Amino acid sequence: MDIAQPTERLTESYARWRSSHLGQITDTLEQQLLFELLGSVADKTLLDVGCGDGALASELARRGAIVTGLDADPAMIAAARQRTEIEGTQLRLIEGQAERLPFDDAAFDCVVSVTVLCFVRDAERAVAEMARVLKPGGRLVIGELGRWSWWAAHRRIRGWFGNSTWQAAMFRTAEDLRGLADAAGLNVVKTRGAVHYPPFGTAARLLAPIDLWLGQQTTFGSAFIAVLATKPTQRVGEENH
Repeated sequence: MDIAQPTERLTESYARWRSSHLGQITDTLEQQLLFELLGSVADKTLLDVGCGDGALASELARRGAIVTGLDADPAMIAAARQRTEIEGTQLRLIEGQAERLPFDDAAFDCVVSVTVLCFVRDAERAVAEMARVLKPGGRLVIGELGRWSWWAAHRRIRGWFGNSTWQAAMFRTAEDLRGLADAAGLNVVKTRGAVHYPPFGTAARLLAPIDLWLGQQTTFGSAFIAVLATKPTQRVGEENH
């Protein structure tokens, strides 16, 4: 399979988004929220499930994490590897499925997954796998596309008009995400929202200064919802043994 051409198209698409005012503001807010929930990652083993072209994984590596990036798309793994060569970051990159993580139990201090569950067939199994590879006491941060937002409405319309990406996407509420974490045996600690403006640069510039504050009050209207959950240090029934 020749991945050079699709890799180039994908990286160009990401580059266009990140160079736009809307993309810069939106990505900054989402990353601020993720970093706040993750806390310090220095010297911690961290798995980025659905790492894409490695932008978030590389930033986490610069913050001192020992990062493994996993993605199902070989083109994205190639793009992430190219990023490490350009930026000089150290990432372990593996092609694989979120529903079948190729790692041992309790292998990572932290697991992060951003806009991945909306595209996997079995989200419950994927979160269960993330919980399995997380060490007791470790942190899982899931960031997903909110169901009730300007962005979700815009994406649904694009799906109705034939966009295959948004036809396949599943948008979720904060309650949905908490339910997935609960089903995996994790303790939900925080739920936060971000990106409450419509997908236009002017609106983003006007609302960005108060956006994360809004996300502390409610996740309704949030285009991006993030959940922090931790893995119990003891299994149920083991406390008295």
